[in-house]
Amino acid sequence: MLLILLLLVSVAIIVFTTTKLNLHAFLALILAALFFGLCSGMDLEVLITSIEDGFGGVVGGVGIVIIAGVIIGTFLERSGGAAVIAAWVLKRLGAKRVPLAMSLVGYVSSIPVFADSAFVMLAPLNQALTLRAKLSLATTVMALVMGLMIAHTMVPPTPGPIAAAGIIGADLGLVLLIGVPVTLVVVLLGWFYAEKWAGRMYLDPAAGLMPMEHAAPEEAPRPAKAFMPILVPLLLIVLRSVAELPSHPFGTGWIAGAIGFIGTPLVALLLGVVLALTLPKKLDKEMLSGSGWIGEAMLGGAVIILITGAGGAFGKVLQNSGIVDLIGQGLVGAGLGLWLPFLIAAALRAAQGSATVAIITTASLLAPLAEPLGLDAPLGKALMVLAIGAGSMVASHANDSMFWIVTQMSGMDVKMGYRLITVLSTAVGVSAAALFWLVGLVVL
Repeated sequence: MLLILLLLVSVAIIVFTTTKLNLHAFLALILAALFFGLCSGMDLEVLITSIEDGFGGVVGGVGIVIIAGVIIGTFLERSGGAAVIAAWVLKRLGAKRVPLAMSLVGYVSSIPVFADSAFVMLAPLNQALTLRAKLSLATTVMALVMGLMIAHTMVPPTPGPIAAAGIIGADLGLVLLIGVPVTLVVVLLGWFYAEKWAGRMYLDPAAGLMPMEHAAPEEAPRPAKAFMPILVPLLLIVLRSVAELPSHPFGTGWIAGAIGFIGTPLVALLLGVVLALTLPKKLDKEMLSGSGWIGEAMLGGAVIILITGAGGAFGKVLQNSGIVDLIGQGLVGAGLGLWLPFLIAAALRAAQGSATVAIITTASLLAPLAEPLGLDAPLGKALMVLAIGAGSMVASHANDSMFWIVTQMSGMDVKMGYRLITVLSTAVGVSAAALFWLVGLVVL
């Protein structure tokens, strides 16, 4: 009971320090790890070793992958490639289907680009199209936001899902194989909810209109070229998972070995970086410098890596304390299965605001519990990552930076923000979790 109480207090420390004291999530997680280890009576040498091993093991596993994903996103954003992708999707669907188009554009754009950055980039385009179609901005904005949030929380190579897969030990290819088709269904649900719920409220489409900020059209890459840094790594990762199926569809010779090598997330994402470097019309040395696009990506990725490593340190301390077996015995009888990671992630997201922090913290807490939860098989671990992602989408509200970006750029007041963003993020997150649970009933 003492260990369980200490765990609850440790989670409360993370929530309190990040929300009330504005402490960085990295320090909050390390502080919680030290608190739990010291108060549980863990040997001091074991405590320090657990923190070091947990931090180093996770960072060593996913650090380069996260940096590569952020570099791809930065080059897509700054070169105008992301805007080109958006325009391509809109052209195929037509301006009359603006809400559906913006849901899909948001989904694709938020795979390589952080959701809040993608919204800032796409909001002017969304508003211009909404004016042309004479719709309420509430409908199109929420369709866009739902698409952005779904990919941001559940589709690699977004840093949160990558970090969770690394912490839990899930096969990233399986996460994609299950996650992409299911989340595309969730995108359609998000669009449906936006039409039916947000469509009941009118928001002036001219509110907050601002010019788009990306490369000039003559400097932006062609759509096929813009898609390549995203699609090639994803396809290679999925191909590797297919090659490793028990049936060995590519055999066991050098072809299977080559696919296994280039399909590892590290190599696949680095190939994506190489393709991203071809996006600018002219690649100059300044872009590759510490003050250029590469440096900008490094700074953004470093924060995610530090939080991820701290989450790994916290999880390792929990694992070495003996609490894993204690909680595991109780959870087996509870029969929560995939709903447990969803509920914990949802609670952390609602409490402290950041989806990425909620994903990493939940993954760190539950990684040692995969076996007692009956989720230790490869498919179980992949579904655990996706259920955590679904939970981290729930209840975006005033402690979430995305909430304020959307409300301020769309001309919403806070009340409307709660009625739209908070309600729809919860509805979509719960719907996603239900779909993953149904998939689990079939494959586990």
